[in-house]
This record gives sequence, structure tokens and C-alpha cells, in this order.
Amino acid sequence: MSIKLNDKYVSSFIRAHEYEYIQPQVTMADQKLRSKTGPGKDFLGWVHLPEEYDKEEFARIQKAAKKIQGSCDVLIVIGIGGSYLGARAVIEYLKSPLYNTLKKDTPDIYFAGNCISADSLNELLAICEGKDICVNVISKSGTTTEPAIAFRVFRALLEKKYGKAGAKDRIFVTTDKARGTLKKFATEEGYETFVVPDDVGGRFSVLSAVGLLSIAVAGIDIEQLMAGAAAASHAYSDPDLNKNDCYRYAAIRNILYRKGKVTEVLASYEPFSAMFHEWWKQLYGESEGKDGKGIYPASVIFSTDLHSLGQFIQDGNRNLFETVVDIADTGSSYEIPMDPDNIDGLNFLSGKDLNLVKKTAMQGTILAHVDGGVPNILIEVSEKNEFVLGELLYFFELSCAISGYLNSVNPFDQPGVESYKKNMFALLGKPGYEDLKAELEERLKN
Repeated sequence: MSIKLNDKYVSSFIRAHEYEYIQPQVTMADQKLRSKTGPGKDFLGWVHLPEEYDKEEFARIQKAAKKIQGSCDVLIVIGIGGSYLGARAVIEYLKSPLYNTLKKDTPDIYFAGNCISADSLNELLAICEGKDICVNVISKSGTTTEPAIAFRVFRALLEKKYGKAGAKDRIFVTTDKARGTLKKFATEEGYETFVVPDDVGGRFSVLSAVGLLSIAVAGIDIEQLMAGAAAASHAYSDPDLNKNDCYRYAAIRNILYRKGKVTEVLASYEPFSAMFHEWWKQLYGESEGKDGKGIYPASVIFSTDLHSLGQFIQDGNRNLFETVVDIADTGSSYEIPMDPDNIDGLNFLSGKDLNLVKKTAMQGTILAHVDGGVPNILIEVSEKNEFVLGELLYFFELSCAISGYLNSVNPFDQPGVESYKKNMFALLGKPGYEDLKAELEERLKN
């Protein structure tokens, strides 16, 4: 495998017998997952997705991606939560956070419908002026407020610019295969559609049509991405903690959680990982945070955040642990130049590769934080490419599922997400919410 778990920096916080004690729980969690007898058993399609995906649809995704590449300057991807985070994470990780400003032969890709902001929407509309546009709207139902508003706006923009017939060839819909408002509308309008799988929740859907279309438009090899995930699905099939780094990560997280380490900080040393962190935070936050339990997922990009959050991690409340992702080979290097005057006193670094400085900063930081009482889990990643990222995506998805079962929660539902929506609909005057509207307005008034 291209991913290795290094647990030497948690060895002073976890005793050997604790792994023995949690092993039976891990084995049981694995059995529930594999036999589909655990909570959320109807949402386990992601487990075998890297191999058991719809090959015909996959080919259509690749074909549509080429069509989009050849017909537009800008692709607008409309979706919220898992409908956009995975795709954006993969594009920025493998291409660049500056993807849209770099010279390339693929369209710019912008994400809309993931917030409620007039500023954001107006800026995006301004960017689209004078450019050829395609849209990929992603929604299981088509009625989720944020993406529905964005799709209303961009559909009107395309129809005004190209006419209804022209717009039809530029709108791609990823939605339920048979039901829902968006599916019905897409069929009536003749849009090309792709499927949000019934048995794959949004935060686990990056390797489905939800994520793959825009990822392919960016020029990323989605076949290699799937192959890496498939390799991981085989490699992590044995529940033995001494043979399965993915399950060992889940076990370590839960052992530390039971010792009062209730916050996990995901740390990377590359800015291209920032959106990957956001995907990871949704994956773990939405899967584990329920029933009054769960590890709070936070993230940092070092060394940048060593100058902001570093003090707290080093010397603040000892209720946290870190998971550090170390990518050995990013495919890039830079030799630090010599300054004849040595104004900054850094000539001792001259001739050294910047990656060496980064690696040393990571090593020094881990040692300092461990000395400060912060357990560090080190996930060593061999290189940056599609295959290895596919492995890493699956590693975190699978460990998340096992970790949720270890903490006796359903990792595949999100009952708390509906509370704000219900209140928002009532306050905005949605029909059927009149009584709740009056109740909430009275509470706000008082």
C-alpha cells in the first residue's frame, strides 16, 4: 500500500493491552459492516463502489467531461455538502488551489449553491460574463434551498444566453435515478443525467457520479482514482489491527477519545490539502457527531497555522490529538538560493531543497507537540497522484465507518441537519409551517 500508519508518536499515550481490549469491538464492527447488519445498513454502497460501479455510466461521465472541455470556458458545479466538497478536494489536491488561474487546456471550475450569499453569487455571475458556460447541478431531491436557488439563477442565465435548446446541451444533472423534483424536471427538459446512488450518502459519494464528472473535466484520470480506491478496499479487508492500518487508525481514535481526547486536528504541510481537510471534516463530523457523542474534527495547514493555532495546540487544553498526513513526494521541489550578504541569516539553508525544510519542520513540530501532551498519529503517503489519492479517500471513508460503530452511533445518518432547515423554512414563510413560524417569531421577539 502507498499509505502507512506510523503510531510511534502515540505509543506513550496508549498501552499495548488497550489494542487487545478493543480488537473484539473492531472485529464486531467489521462484521456489521461486511454483513450489512449494523445501523445505516442501507447506505453501504460506497464499500464496494470502487469496483462495482456502473461501467456504462462511467463511460458517459468521461464522454460528457470531454464535451464540457470542448464547449465551455467555465463549468459551474452546483451542490452543497458532499455534493461538492469531495470533487473540489480532489481537484485542488491533484491540480492546485489556484487551478482556475493556472494555464491549462481544461475549463475553469467554480462551485455554487454551497452558501447563502449575495456577494458570492454576484461575483460568480461577474466571472461568467462573456464566457461560455456549462452547469452540473447535483442534488438528490432538487429542493435543497442553497443549490436550488443557484440552479434557478444559472439555468435562467444559460437559457437567456443560448436559448432553451442550447442550454439543454450545457446542463448536466446528477440526481436520483427515478424520483424527486430535479429528476422529473431533468427528464422533461431533456438534460443528460447521472445518478446519485440510493445506497451512498453524500459525504461518501465522491467516487460516484456526484464527484467524478467535475473531477474528469479538470483533466484528472478518474480510472486511476477508482483503481486506487479498489486497491485499498482489498488491502483493508482483514480486521486484525496488526495487519490493517485503516482499522488501527479507527481504534487509536476511539482509545484516545475514551481518555478524554475529544478533538482531532488533521494536519498537513501542503496548502493543496486545505479542501481535502474540509471534505474530511464533513465526513467525520456528520458521521460521528450525534447522540451527544463524537470527536470534534478540526484542521490546520502547517507551517502556516503554527503561527496562529500553534500556541493552543502546544500549550492549551489537553483534550486534543493530531493526525498528520505526510506526503513523501509531491512531485515538486525548489532549491533555496544563496544570498551573498546573508541579510536574513539563513545561508545555512542555501542549496537545501525546500521539501527538506518542510520535513524537518514537521518532525520538530511532532516532537514538540508530543512533549506538550498531544498524541500524534502519522499517516505516511508515498506520493501525490490519482491512484494514491483514491487509496487515501477510501482509507478515511472506511475508518470513519468503523470508528462510528466503535462509538455506538450510526455513521450514515444525519438527523441533526434537518433542524435548521425546518426553522428556516418556517421563518421564511414556507406553506405548511405557519404554526412553527409564529412560535419561532415569538421566541426571537422575546
